[in-house]
Amino acid sequence: MKTTQLLEKLEFHDPHPYAQPLFVDDQGRIIRFMLKAGQSILEHNVPTSPFYVVVLQGHGIFRGGDGQEQPVGPNTLLIFDPGENHSVFATDEDLIFIGVLHGVPTARPGVVGGEIVREEQER
Repeated sequence: MKTTQLLEKLEFHDPHPYAQPLFVDDQGRIIRFMLKAGQSILEHNVPTSPFYVVVLQGHGIFRGGDGQEQPVGPNTLLIFDPGENHSVFATDEDLIFIGVLHGVPTARPGVVGGEIVREEQER
């Protein structure tokens, strides 16, 4: 079993959001996103995987493929279909969320990485 604390060792970058890979292997990715208030991630999509988002802290506005803006806060789960366009804007406070993807076409088979693996290796 591998574990990590999701709200510790946070990194916020200027002037852009920071996406930190927590775990990456050929089965998928878990990424922690940290946005300062006012930062955004422009519209994009994940063509080969659904994209699952769990908001941990802060508030933001997510927009899905239908163009509708949805204000969200902690304890919210969002599910985007493969290829569905989505974007996010951190409103008046820092926003932290986890993104989960299935499969990683660019991953090297058998190679495992990310912060969780690094922490395990340091123990």
